[in-house]
Amino acid sequence: MEKIKNILKVREMTSFLCLIALFLIVGIVNPTFLQLDNIMNCLNGAVIYTLLAAGIAFVILVGEIDCSIGASLCMCAAICCSMIRDGSNFAVAIIVSIIVGALIGLLNGWGVAILKIPSLIFTVGVMGTVRGLVYVYTDCKWVENLPPYYTQIAQFKLGGLTGIYVFALVLAMIAFVITTRVRQGKYFIAVGDNANGANLVGIPSTMVKVIAYVLCGIFAAIAGIVYGTRVGFIQPSTGNGYEMTAIAACVLGGLSLTGGVGSILGSAIGAIIISSISRLLVFIGLSSDYNDAITGVVLIAIVVFDAVSQKKKVTKTRRERLLARTAALEGGKAE
Repeated sequence: MEKIKNILKVREMTSFLCLIALFLIVGIVNPTFLQLDNIMNCLNGAVIYTLLAAGIAFVILVGEIDCSIGASLCMCAAICCSMIRDGSNFAVAIIVSIIVGALIGLLNGWGVAILKIPSLIFTVGVMGTVRGLVYVYTDCKWVENLPPYYTQIAQFKLGGLTGIYVFALVLAMIAFVITTRVRQGKYFIAVGDNANGANLVGIPSTMVKVIAYVLCGIFAAIAGIVYGTRVGFIQPSTGNGYEMTAIAACVLGGLSLTGGVGSILGSAIGAIIISSISRLLVFIGLSSDYNDAITGVVLIAIVVFDAVSQKKKVTKTRRERLLARTAALEGGKAE
């Protein structure tokens, strides 16, 4: 029983149980949903959000935010797809796109971690700049007419799952292991929990934040490359609103927006939840027009719950410290 309680305390497990409960509820309303093909479609449809959520999870873990991830996806996707369309080597196009994503992340890290500009303000500025550069780069036109070998990548399957979703899941799992099992990987959570305290014990919090943004940019670039294989074209407006969806996926997955709490595995689970909402609505007979409204309500509910629980945790910790000090003083007087 004690082991079960400990498992249920894990934030990722709570998110996973919510996902299972959500699927079961929809399955009760419409048993057709529980067919294996529908479940696989929900998972495969989460590939882009899984990559974005895993990337922005690094930033959220250190207590910051990145509003430019959707624009980064669009820029990297446009660069990769245009290079491949124009005959460039496949590997070269991917490497160039990932480098561009890393540079955007480095710019964000420089502004937030080194210049100490609030992350919300700086990354919104970067978002606008990158989005404007996308329109310049594409000349306000779609990037299309991609070669068949590129778009067929998304059709490759391993069982019921697409190869690209398995790839995204493997990346998320590797990131999860690094941030929870590797000493340097644990720096992200340590910095998000207490940046000043991390500095005192020798953790370079500024560098950790920069690395978090660079990783976020790399994951956005990979998401952009995958997006091109799934859709087959890139619009200059591609990725609009994806940043909020990725943040919502992380919050649903148990990450705290104040930093230092949660894991990348949780963000991957949250991505499945957030990407499945529109499909679930169809199966219960509601229009997908409710998608944004329901997502917003769920996000507000989770954030409020997280804020209340964090406040209770702080109050409990302070009370325990006060009781310990009181007991120590009473012990000293008794002697």
